[in-house]
Amino acid sequence: MENKDILAALGENPSRRDILAHWDPENEAFWKKYGERVAKQNLYTSTWALTLAFVAWTMWATIAAQLNQVGFHFTDNEIFTLAALPGLVGATGRLIYTYLPAIVGGRNWTFISTALLLIPLIGLGNALTDTTTTYDTFVLLVAGIGIAGANFSSSMANIGFFFPKAQKGLALGINAGIGNLGVSLIYLTAPMLLGASFGGLFGEPLMNAAGKEVYLQNVCYFWAIPTALTLVLVWMFMDNLPIPKQSPRSMMSIFGNKHTWLITVIYTCGFGSFIGYSAALALLVNREFPEVSFAYAGFLGPFIGAGVRPIGGWVSDKVNSGSKVTFYSLLLMLVACFVTMLGIQAHNFALFFGSFLVLFFSTGFINAASFRMIPFVFENPVHASLVTGFTAAIAAYGAFFIPKLFGLSYATQGNVIPAFYFLIGFTFLTIIITYVFYARKGSGIKC
Repeated sequence: MENKDILAALGENPSRRDILAHWDPENEAFWKKYGERVAKQNLYTSTWALTLAFVAWTMWATIAAQLNQVGFHFTDNEIFTLAALPGLVGATGRLIYTYLPAIVGGRNWTFISTALLLIPLIGLGNALTDTTTTYDTFVLLVAGIGIAGANFSSSMANIGFFFPKAQKGLALGINAGIGNLGVSLIYLTAPMLLGASFGGLFGEPLMNAAGKEVYLQNVCYFWAIPTALTLVLVWMFMDNLPIPKQSPRSMMSIFGNKHTWLITVIYTCGFGSFIGYSAALALLVNREFPEVSFAYAGFLGPFIGAGVRPIGGWVSDKVNSGSKVTFYSLLLMLVACFVTMLGIQAHNFALFFGSFLVLFFSTGFINAASFRMIPFVFENPVHASLVTGFTAAIAAYGAFFIPKLFGLSYATQGNVIPAFYFLIGFTFLTIIITYVFYARKGSGIKC
């Protein structure tokens, strides 16, 4: 519709419903006069809701390391399995959540999916006050909190349709990048919450081996409050925009293309490492360096990984090649992973943690650059969208696989080194795939 036509159809003082009914972000006059304000309200609210989802999704990683210190009695394998469960549930849920904004409505589904988080948050808070709570009970509650990881797919599927093509990348980058910062936010706040009494508001503490009061339940109850308040913001400032429906059956169209699987491996190496190491880092430090007070440093890795993600996208645009940025970032990851393992073997925390931070840094660049590759590899926009959703879902399994791999390595080999050999091997395989199919001059695909 022409500029004058759409503005004439809307009249002088159109209602929000009328604006949404005539939604056309590519129309410059409409966008400047009405669309931009509405789109940004949806983006900011969606981003905050997604940040809280990442807080909830990775929350358990900050609690799990404390369990046996305050009177619970779980094996290493059980602890690492509990840490891995949110990743398993969240990744699986992403395969479904991608389609729900189109079916239910973006505002409606953001409200529902955020409200659902309150059930396991409050349930876990209650369970953590009683050391007789069974392992099976924790399995159910921790699995329940894992569904928070699926909110990423529905949020990304919804917010892009509010913006013109020229601004989609930035909007999605803000939504994903700031949303990912929820991981570092929970690592930053959890140590303070664990030691705060709040005047007994959230219940009585447990005592650790050093005789110090620990309020495990605070982490859950405290974050339940902004989660509940965010429901008001979602209802007030978000909208149900008509979104093209894509049935799960349409996903089948991408599975016959080898690049679907190759890109999935690459992004899994990046984001799977970011979210998996985020989930396992505190447990790994607690197991390998029990003498180190790590509480207030745990946020640094996820903060770096999420913070440099927009920079990785900018660099990829600047050099006009996501594949080259991905390739060199993977090489950095390989070196960092190897040095991290050496730090463990030498029992050198500075070497271990310094290289781990470099590893997180590399994941931010890989995540941004590999996502930038997708629309160049898949010229059909529908296929590109489907591949983006599929890779995001599969990569999220890293939050399950890496903690589980560490736990299995401890249970069967007595140490974590075999797990790192596996991860180094996977990174090396990803480097070969990236170079052969995308980064080398004769690959045939400029991405």
